Amino acid sequence: MSKSFIGLLVAIVVVFGGAFFLVNKNSAGGNTTATAKPSENIEGLGKSGVALVEYGDFECPYCEEYAPIVQQVVQNNYSQITFQFRNFPLTSIHPNAFAASRAAEAAALMGKFWQMHDLLYSSSNWQQWNSSPNPYPYFTQYAKQLGLNLTSFNNYFNSNQVNDIIQADMTAGNNLNIQGTPTFYLDGKQIQAGPSITSFEQLISQAIAGKGKVPAAASNAKTAQTKK
Repeated sequence: MSKSFIGLLVAIVVVFGGAFFLVNKNSAGGNTTATAKPSENIEGLGKSGVALVEYGDFECPYCEEYAPIVQQVVQNNYSQITFQFRNFPLTSIHPNAFAASRAAEAAALMGKFWQMHDLLYSSSNWQQWNSSPNPYPYFTQYAKQLGLNLTSFNNYFNSNQVNDIIQADMTAGNNLNIQGTPTFYLDGKQIQAGPSITSFEQLISQAIAGKGKVPAAASNAKTAQTKK
C-alpha cells in the first residue's frame, strides 16, 4: 500500500471525523467540562424539607401542559416545599429545545430564570417559538419584555457557561435513566403524578406527613378554626 494512498485515507478520516463532531455538537449543544455543575433554579421556602424536582423540556407538549399545574401547586405549597427545574431537552425530536434551555439559563444568570421559564411555557408564546425555524428572535423579545440587557443576554445565550450548565443537567438526568419529559422526583423518588393539582397535592401531603410535618392546608385549617 503506497504512502500516498495511506495519506489519502487519513485525510478522509479526519474530514469525516470533523464533520461528525460538528453535527453532533450543534444538535446536542456540545460537550460539557468536567467541572460543570447542574443548574440550581429553585423556588419555595421548603419549611417541611420536601423537595419537588422536574426534569423538563421546554419544547415538550406534555411539559407545556403540566407547567401551569405545577406553578399552581408550588404557589399553594410555597412555604412548605422547594421546587427545582432541571433542563432535559430531547434534542432528537425537539429541535428548538436546547435553544430554549439556553434562553432560560441565560436569563437565570441575570436573575430572571422563573420569569423566562413562565414566558417560554406561556401557551401563546409556546406555539410561536416552538414551530419557528429560528426561535432566537422570540427569545430576545422575551428578554426585552423582562427588562434584560440584550447584549448581556446574547453573550450568555451563546456562552460555554450556559452550554455546560444544560449539559450537566442532561448528564444528571441520564444518570437517573430518565426516558422522557416531564419526569418528577419528590424527595429523591420518582413519582407518577397526573396532570392535575389534586394528584400533586396528595403526593406532597403524604411526603410532608412522612417527615412528621403538618401539611400546609391542614395547618391553615387549624389556624382558621382557632380564630373562630
